[in-house]
Amino acid sequence: MDTAQLDVKANLIRQDLIKMLVEAGSGHSAGPLDLADIFTALYFGDLLRYDPANSNWADRDRLVLSCGHTCPIFYTTLIHAGVLRSNELLTLRKLDTRLQGHPHHEQIYAASAGGSSEPKHENTPGVENSSGPLAQGMSVGVGMAIAGKMDNKPWRVYLVGSDGEMQEGQAWEAIMFAGNHKLDNMTYIIDRNNIQIDGYTEKVNPLEPLHDKLKAFNFHVLEINGNNMSEIIAAVKQSWTIKGRPTVILANTIPGYGVQFMTGDYTWHGKPPNKDQGDEALRELRTLEGKIIHEG
Repeated sequence: MDTAQLDVKANLIRQDLIKMLVEAGSGHSAGPLDLADIFTALYFGDLLRYDPANSNWADRDRLVLSCGHTCPIFYTTLIHAGVLRSNELLTLRKLDTRLQGHPHHEQIYAASAGGSSEPKHENTPGVENSSGPLAQGMSVGVGMAIAGKMDNKPWRVYLVGSDGEMQEGQAWEAIMFAGNHKLDNMTYIIDRNNIQIDGYTEKVNPLEPLHDKLKAFNFHVLEINGNNMSEIIAAVKQSWTIKGRPTVILANTIPGYGVQFMTGDYTWHGKPPNKDQGDEALRELRTLEGKIIHEG
């Protein structure tokens, strides 16, 4: 796909994301909306190596989502990529669904009445790690990267995290480890949308100067507009060329991107739109879709 086609795909993914959240009646909106361009670039921009028919392909790239609360955009993208089934879109946060409020690598279902006494275990296709506690996924991603190095594997780790979770001590332990072990087979993408559930990051617990901090931990630091498809693709491709240190992409994004009444508003961090708000969001996104197609 060219960048115009990718922009259209990201818009369609956002539309399905809104439908998912409205049906669920719970879930996060602002972060998933601003991450749509990044996930679209990874899965449809010839960046991430994966096989939709075989999520356990040994040589696949590993995508680790550390900020598990943004999983609605992960699930919606996996559906569009053919990894998850299209009829799962409206099952977010429902009982006995694979699309839980935080991703789970392995689902465990209770034994059925009158049937087997053993619980049912099922992997969630495309989901590499269970997440929930913020910054825990960063340690998982770093662990995968050093395992890949030790075994001389061809795959790459893409670690997607949030800026808010960088207020956790575990985040900096993982960053220290990655820089020390020169994990150049890892691309770490930070959704720098400047919000968290209690307010704006720089008021709750300031992170700046974030670029300088990451550089001090032996990271190659790239700073981009995380809602610009060309910049996302160029940064990821540049990360492939960096040797002797991991790369972090500081993706400056706009929370609620694409939906005007959510844009930049931290109160949409952890809540879904209701039916009327969802209808308004879909109207805005469809209008934007027409503009993208016309200009593309």
